[in-house]
Amino acid sequence: MTTSVSELPSAAAQAPARRKFLVFTVMAFGMFMALIDIQIVAASLNDVQAGLSAGPDEVSWVQTAYLIAELIMIPFSAFLAQALSTRWLFSASAAFFTLFSMGCGLAWNIESMIVLRALQGFAGGAMVPTVFAMGFLLFEGKQRALVPAILGMTAVLAPTLGPTVGGLVTFYLDWRWIFFINLLPGLLICIGAALLIDVDRADLSLLRRIDWLHLLAMALALGCFEYVLEEGPRKDWFGDSGILIAAWIGLVSFGLFIERSLYSLNPIVSLAPFRDRTFSVACLLNLVIGFGLYASTYLVPVFLGRVRGFDSLEIGTTVFVVGIGQLLSTVIAARASEKVDRRLIVSVGFLGLALSLWLTSRITSNWGFGELLVPQVVRGLFLMLCIVPSVNMALGSFQGVALRQASGLFNLMRNLGGAIGIATVNTWLQDDARTQALRLSESLGRQATAAQELMGQLALKIAADTPDPGQALLMAQGVFGRLLGREALTLAFADVFRLMALMFVVALLLVPLCKGALAGPAAVPPTNRNSGDSSP
Repeated sequence: MTTSVSELPSAAAQAPARRKFLVFTVMAFGMFMALIDIQIVAASLNDVQAGLSAGPDEVSWVQTAYLIAELIMIPFSAFLAQALSTRWLFSASAAFFTLFSMGCGLAWNIESMIVLRALQGFAGGAMVPTVFAMGFLLFEGKQRALVPAILGMTAVLAPTLGPTVGGLVTFYLDWRWIFFINLLPGLLICIGAALLIDVDRADLSLLRRIDWLHLLAMALALGCFEYVLEEGPRKDWFGDSGILIAAWIGLVSFGLFIERSLYSLNPIVSLAPFRDRTFSVACLLNLVIGFGLYASTYLVPVFLGRVRGFDSLEIGTTVFVVGIGQLLSTVIAARASEKVDRRLIVSVGFLGLALSLWLTSRITSNWGFGELLVPQVVRGLFLMLCIVPSVNMALGSFQGVALRQASGLFNLMRNLGGAIGIATVNTWLQDDARTQALRLSESLGRQATAAQELMGQLALKIAADTPDPGQALLMAQGVFGRLLGREALTLAFADVFRLMALMFVVALLLVPLCKGALAGPAAVPPTNRNSGDSSP
């Protein structure tokens, strides 16, 4: 017998408090594991590249393949939860995530690694939106107000700690262990979910009525979109035929996806939650949050590796302080959500993130842990003030099937923002580095005498160890060129952080479009809105 949507909230809410918190804890750890693996390879890409004899263009797909596959699964998970039940979807997701994690650790070449990372991301993607929906389903009143704070902290802490954990594991063990460490917790989460979760029943008949064209259109649209973003900066965007073809396939697939979402009798993804204006605005804000979260988490390790030459351990220990700021602000964000208009909280959070990015834009080529400490802690402190109220605005007014659908779409927007962010800042970084190099060259040209004197002094120092004067001059020119490139790249990093700070200030224009309310229990009405769907 299939449990109806209307029965789900009451049945789950009446469970003993200890059991509810245990279920929620197991699922939150599963979500944390799925999200930390997005960035866990960030500080170890050089080691993975060397271990698999891969090129720099190939190894970037170790991260991108995971993100693409996770993007596809996140909106699909609402449908699968109805068809398989929350228990078996979450348990299967954890099981296959663990299996493919082991496969990644055993990868024998870059091609196998990319395929296994995609399968790992696809399997783990179901855990992310499912726990958001379950949190709002299990708890009521003041307890429900804590759900966005806990899950928001998990959502931002996991990708932030990814480079730190990956760097430490790689330094002390081996890069393959960044995947092997998933085995024990993954197995425990799989067993715990199977034994503890019992809130709904499977409706396998949905699998017989699945709209495969809708699923294919969604996968192609998201996959091609991410491919264009990832490869565009390296291949001159639409000047490359492959990028152009992928863009056209993605555009057509997106149009077909929208058509199926609106007119299919059994859609894979329902767009009904977007009828709610506050939900739509919250999704746009989450897109910007995802952009800033993932792009900043990506940029700092890249700077430390390319400009400062830090190894994986040094990178990991430098970026971990963001997590400290997030932990400190979780309590503040949770309490403020019960007492302060959520629009005000979001505004403070966005202004704080803009401040942290502006502070980082003062970066120079000798910045390390000490110089990055304050900007990173500030970023961690204000991230939670963005996440918690946006989760309440997005999900607080939905129940049942609509809650699952809204959770999938909302989480998709954050990860989509991250995909757009990483690709965009890469493009900005490459273009601006070339521009800054030209400007520095022009500046040196106007001060040719001083530049020549510096080059001569450098050549004399090198000549002390090199008997050939001509060779010493060539070596001096090479060193000078690397210094020029380093400073140009540093200036480019500063410009990118400034652009990101401006983006968060501009995004504040969206906040007044949301409905004003407290983000606590008062924001959660007793009935479902805008579900657009009936119980299976």
